[in-house]
Amino acid sequence: MLDLAALTHLLEQPQKIVITTHHKPDGDAMGSSLGLYNYLIQQGHHAKVITPTDYPDFLSWMPGNEEVIIYTEQPELSATLIAEAHLIFCLDFNALSRINEMGELVGQSSAYKIMIDHHLEPEDFDDYRHWNINACAAAQLVYDFIVNQLHHPELVNKDVATCLYTGIMTDSASFRLPNTSSTVHRIVADLIDAGAVNWRIHELVYNSASESRLRFLGHCLANCLEVLPEYNTAIISVSKEDLEKFDVNTGDTEGIVNYALSMASIRLAAFIVERRDKVKLSLRSKGEFPANEICKKYFNGGGHRNAAGGYSNGNLEQAVNQFKLILPEYKKLLIQ
Repeated sequence: MLDLAALTHLLEQPQKIVITTHHKPDGDAMGSSLGLYNYLIQQGHHAKVITPTDYPDFLSWMPGNEEVIIYTEQPELSATLIAEAHLIFCLDFNALSRINEMGELVGQSSAYKIMIDHHLEPEDFDDYRHWNINACAAAQLVYDFIVNQLHHPELVNKDVATCLYTGIMTDSASFRLPNTSSTVHRIVADLIDAGAVNWRIHELVYNSASESRLRFLGHCLANCLEVLPEYNTAIISVSKEDLEKFDVNTGDTEGIVNYALSMASIRLAAFIVERRDKVKLSLRSKGEFPANEICKKYFNGGGHRNAAGGYSNGNLEQAVNQFKLILPEYKKLLIQ
């Protein structure tokens, strides 16, 4: 195991470093990874971000993105970099299964593993852990790691600030979730002062949809939405045929579940989509309703109280029916 003093000492000399994050990375995954990357290269470290899979085009503008290696596109290079790394930073995930095939490579590596994460119940694969389930985003913890643990606030330059702002903005649902504390707003103010252009970042992330993505959203709301008023629950279910018809790409389904949750009476929303190998579920909830408990108990997943995910090995109809059968167990929480 590493303590902070030992880690700080290691980082005083250039190291070979790999930064990785969970499969199908979202704004926080890429924002925290590239934020840390842009910090490390200022100190002369040989750092590389390796993602297990591709990620949405609306995140490809972030500083340092051109250096990102996607494991599924370059598996041999990725394996070499992981094997040669002195340090591996694991951001926005806490179980090696979350990085797919890369998990075995990271687990076998002799490199020190540093986890920076805010999810429940971390696995014990790491040598140093900066972990807080009350943080609104991994990007918040990367900021805290750089500024308060390594004491380098002067190295939070425009590129670092831009990436970390993106991570915090997206994982806090544009600063709307309950864990967006006064501390988060102070961090965001520091990031803006460091050069993050808040309105421009919002434009690049949220106002860059393709026509097909917008038509797909309309289809989901008009034809795929089911409301269960007796449980204050809404479901959007999408088939493989729907994905093909609207030419849905990585990232095009992100955030659609929030439209179901936006209805005044709804306390639990589910987006259930049929992929090639399994059915994926994204749950969002309001207040104290434990969306993560449902995902953990019934859908091989987990997450946060108000935002969680999982999967089913059955078909779409079976997954939807399974979800509906669970609701009576939670009726008192849903209708209170």
